[in-house]
Amino acid sequence: MFHRESGTFKTTYAGDMALYPLPVARGTVIALFVLFVVVAPLLLADYYLSIINLVMISIVGALGLNILVGYTGQISIGHAAFMSVGAYTAANLAVRLDLPFWVTLPAGGLMAALVGAVVGIPSLRIKGLYLAIATLAGQLIIEWTINHVPWISGGTQASIQVPRPSLFGYELKTQGQLYFFVLFFCVLAIVATLNLVRSRIGRAFVAIRDQDIAAEIIGIDIFRYKLIAFAISSFYAGVCGVLYTYYFGIANYENFQLGVSIDFLAMIIIGGLGSVLGSILGAAFVALLPLVIRTVMETVGPLFFTASELPGIISSLRLVIFGALIIVFLVLEPEGLNRLWRNVRNYFRVWPFSY
Repeated sequence: MFHRESGTFKTTYAGDMALYPLPVARGTVIALFVLFVVVAPLLLADYYLSIINLVMISIVGALGLNILVGYTGQISIGHAAFMSVGAYTAANLAVRLDLPFWVTLPAGGLMAALVGAVVGIPSLRIKGLYLAIATLAGQLIIEWTINHVPWISGGTQASIQVPRPSLFGYELKTQGQLYFFVLFFCVLAIVATLNLVRSRIGRAFVAIRDQDIAAEIIGIDIFRYKLIAFAISSFYAGVCGVLYTYYFGIANYENFQLGVSIDFLAMIIIGGLGSVLGSILGAAFVALLPLVIRTVMETVGPLFFTASELPGIISSLRLVIFGALIIVFLVLEPEGLNRLWRNVRNYFRVWPFSY
């Protein structure tokens, strides 16, 4: 048996509440640390590092949305708007005031949290589809504001060129340097989320999701914790938007439109609602799927389509496959990839026995 759980005893409360109580879990974390910190930067080319960078940035945003939707049960389709708030906040601070990333990044997250808390105010009275429409309205309002207020968007084409982040006077330019920059904040977001969902606030979120009336009866302030969920989720979104801005070197509203919000919803649905691991798996799956589709179509597509038709076919096929996958997971496996992983893990926990 791989887990070897027998003989592992907890003698303290701290040991029982540890993130990784089993030796095999701690060994896995150490192995992943060596893989991503030592092996990957040395062996992978810049192209593959760029893909991993985009996946890690997506993980930060997916974790934030899963806190709101998966753990608290509040539907939101305006996640990209909060990302744009963080992106433009950081871009303006970096360009106009020449502030470093360790100031602009939390500032972008805090501004997004403030806007998210305001958008979350209607959650006291409405929920479900009506709340989704309210967050959609927030998405459209924020997009319009960015496009029509030159002081925020920088004027022409709502784009602001942002210098690369600097550390100790050294500008981070290469994919390898940006890899460690993004990795730090990705790991920080994962650890923070793991601890948040085990805390009093996280348990209140789950109680609201499962039965908000019962949660209110036992003394949970529904409105307060819903606003906290919106604020925390938007903070993650803002940080994600700032990371995108620093990574691409530009803040542009076209990177944070409604389609991006749908992509993040697809991440947490396919990965698994209410799961940190599901956010990671879903973000990786959704970020890598277009690359796989493009590679396959560029290989076999010319056999069926002309060169002029192929780009449109690839774009349409991506949307079709995304929609089909969401339906398949909602019908066949609502708990997503995280559930599939748990099934595999549980099988090997008792292997070679059947019980």
